[in-house]
Formats: sequence, structure tokens, C-alpha cells
Amino acid sequence: MTLRYLHTMVRVKDLDASLAFYKLLGLEETQRFDRENGRYTLVFLSPPGQDNAAVELTYNWDGDDGLPSDSRHFGHLAYRVGNIYEVCQHLMDNGVTINRPPRDGHMAFVRSPDNISIELLQDGEHLPPAEPWVSMENTGHW
Repeated sequence: MTLRYLHTMVRVKDLDASLAFYKLLGLEETQRFDRENGRYTLVFLSPPGQDNAAVELTYNWDGDDGLPSDSRHFGHLAYRVGNIYEVCQHLMDNGVTINRPPRDGHMAFVRSPDNISIELLQDGEHLPPAEPWVSMENTGHW
């Protein structure tokens, strides 16, 4: 049997806000499909040079009110970053809440505008503990 990873799909309520968030993380739009007959848009985003690690944003033009709410089965998206402190500072500077700060120099969690949990992991060795991260408390759920 051959198995190949394709993408992870998440539903979004505000496509523009979600695109802005994922672009803050450094993802780039690689494909977009507007389906008039189905009344939805699919946008695929990937880290630069990693088209095999796509996130598919699904935006239903008429909203999601009639769809089952089963997102509790979704855990999180995870991305490895070059400097977790710089990425978290960049996100904070742009209004993103750091739900689980990188106190250990290794791991942080944030949430997208659609409440999707995003895990950020330091590439390589943990960075030395540094402020303001060491003293920062968790905020909300992650």
C-alpha cells in the first residue's frame, strides 16, 4: 500500500482574517479554488519550499451555521521554526495572543482566528530561557 500526505483542512469563518494570520506565520498561498456551484473557496497554504505540508482553508460563502460542530476531534497544526522567540514576538506585535509562551525555549501555542491550535517548535536545540517568555503565564486554552 502506498500512502502520501496531502494536507490538513480547517474550516474558517473569515477568510481574510485567517489568511492574514497564516501569512504572519510565514505560510504562502499555493492554490485557490472558488467553487460557484458549491458556494465555497479552498485556499492552500504551505511554508516556503514545502508544498507537501499544506493547510487547506475551507471557506463556505453562506456560513457554517448548518454544519455539525465536531471540531473537538481536531488537535493542532505544528510548525518547526528557526527562532521561536522571534516568531512569537512577531505574532504578538501583530495582535496574536501567545496562549502557551515558549518559556522552555522550545514550544509555544497560539490560536488562529477560527480557534485552531497551532504548535510552534524550535528547530534544533532549545534556546536559552529568556524574558519576557520565562515570566509569561498561559493565556486561555491551547
